Amino acid sequence: MKFRNFCLLLFFCSYSVYLFPQYSYGVTGLLHSPSAEMQQDKTVMIGGGFLNENLTPPRFNYNTYNYYLNVTIFPCLEIAYTCTLFKVTPQWGVQSQMGKFTNQDRYFSLRLRVLKEEQFFKYMPAVVLGTSDPFTESRGGEIMPSGDGGNGYFSRFYVAMTKHIPVNKEELGLHISYLYNRRNDYHLNGIAGGITYSPSMLSDLKLIVEYDSHDILIGMNYLLFHHFLVQAMMQKGKYFSCGLTYLIHLK
Repeated sequence: MKFRNFCLLLFFCSYSVYLFPQYSYGVTGLLHSPSAEMQQDKTVMIGGGFLNENLTPPRFNYNTYNYYLNVTIFPCLEIAYTCTLFKVTPQWGVQSQMGKFTNQDRYFSLRLRVLKEEQFFKYMPAVVLGTSDPFTESRGGEIMPSGDGGNGYFSRFYVAMTKHIPVNKEELGLHISYLYNRRNDYHLNGIAGGITYSPSMLSDLKLIVEYDSHDILIGMNYLLFHHFLVQAMMQKGKYFSCGLTYLIHLK
């Protein structure tokens, strides 16, 4: 009873923030690309999603799921822990387990904001440095894993910039980033970016169009009951992925 009352108190007393959880990696961002937006200090995000196989590295040659815990420890620092489910395939397991989810890939992500939006002048963008899955213990341990062997499937390093522009009562967000990794099998390198749009009549809706350095994606975020953020996207206009995130602001 005490635990249930504590959970109810936490739910009604917490304050949710509405930005852009990038459910495909479990961090703040666009759909499949980073941005320079940050959550407020002491924000917790708990979520997960359905990932179409075209959105994931070739090791996941099937549709899968992920889940994550994300904490913004300081206003400029965000840390996430993401798990993506493995399914047994002919080259990875025994016949009795074929097609079942029996394991998971685990990795940390980190985002550091080095400049705030409009910090020194009006038109200055926010700047964030970030990484996902930066280290693997396979093959004796490796930072920024290379080639197409070992773990570190979601490895990437990036710098991202974001600028929001008010247009009457609406708001446009302009986002650009540069991605880098050394994997041959998941080579999302180069320029990525996107545009976000918030209509005045549906302030809880965010529409997103982006280019992740490889594909065009369109999607949306919609906030329900001040805490539940529903996310959906289409990759190449035909591959669907979606996610759900619960947001809490503890400060």
